Amino acid sequence: MSNKRPLNVEIKKINKTNIYQRFLSGGMLTRQELAADLQLCIPTVAKNIDELLDAGLIAQSGSRGNTGGRNAVAYSLVSNARAAIGIEITSNHISMAALDLLGNIVTTSRVRAAFSSSEAYYKNLGSLFRELVEKAGLTGGQILGVGVGLPALVDIDRRTILFSKIIDLESNVYEQISANIPYPVELFNDANAAAYTEIWKDPDRRNAFYLMLSNNIGGCFVLDDIVYPGATQKAGEVGHMTLIPDGQKCYCGQKGCVENYLTAENLSSLAEGSLQDFFVGLENGNREFVRAWDKYLGYLALTVNTVHALLDCDIVLGGYVGGYLDAYLEDLRERVAALNSFGDGGGYLRTCVYKKTAIASGAALNFIAAFNAEI
Repeated sequence: MSNKRPLNVEIKKINKTNIYQRFLSGGMLTRQELAADLQLCIPTVAKNIDELLDAGLIAQSGSRGNTGGRNAVAYSLVSNARAAIGIEITSNHISMAALDLLGNIVTTSRVRAAFSSSEAYYKNLGSLFRELVEKAGLTGGQILGVGVGLPALVDIDRRTILFSKIIDLESNVYEQISANIPYPVELFNDANAAAYTEIWKDPDRRNAFYLMLSNNIGGCFVLDDIVYPGATQKAGEVGHMTLIPDGQKCYCGQKGCVENYLTAENLSSLAEGSLQDFFVGLENGNREFVRAWDKYLGYLALTVNTVHALLDCDIVLGGYVGGYLDAYLEDLRERVAALNSFGDGGGYLRTCVYKKTAIASGAALNFIAAFNAEI
């Protein structure tokens, strides 16, 4: 017996998806406009409109003038009909973001909390989650799921930790988080989650490498709009490429890793732990900061040139440092152009769209994208 769904069921699903996708594009739409745009009959559009209204995904939002008689009723997406929550866990902070169906950030939070693989830590995580949900004004039925970005390698099942040395995650971390968050939970590598925000914001950028310049260094290769994980989920781990042979000892056990030379802490430590204060001092000409930044850009240019030689695609600079790079992008482009063996300029370099909460937002966006695709 065939497992294929009947053709008429597939067609109905396609029609509903196409109508919903038009609402995701924004603006008010009438039944007549949808029928004309999608080459559908009015009864088909009307039935799907009624279903979307019943689900609370669209609502009447006005009317359009109609020379043939009464004004036509117009409808719009209810962007807050559903939401997803993203969480970023680092060594010292917990950041959260609630996003609506359009990927807009509804609200965020960030608190200092030293990571501990303990019951108390995960109970606090659950408490902070509930506070964010209340702050966002969400009800349980609106929440699609919770994505958690971690400085770790995560298996394809989005539950299993394959490698974690930055924070001491235990094998049952998924169960520890799920016990305190009563919604579907998925785990993500932090760089992969952050890279997804760039895919969401710029769907025309089909191939790119996302370089995360935070307290830890990560990367993610996006190929044909899909995060490429590699054979064992280790693709993009640029932080553990050897930059300086026999250089500084890395926490991974090797020497000279990119991680040691591009960590944001190399900069923030000069300004009492504040990266923002470092860049303020840099703009004001602090000589120590200027020297440190010149060295940092040199290491970054070497890293970027190596990645581009391998992948030959756009490189998006994100993470904590990426949020400050707009003013220094031309300098960096000149440095990488000088290193390039083929005469390429540095035009392939971009700065991130999400300057903050990229990891939390990207983890949440996976649930929103899945929901929007399934309507």
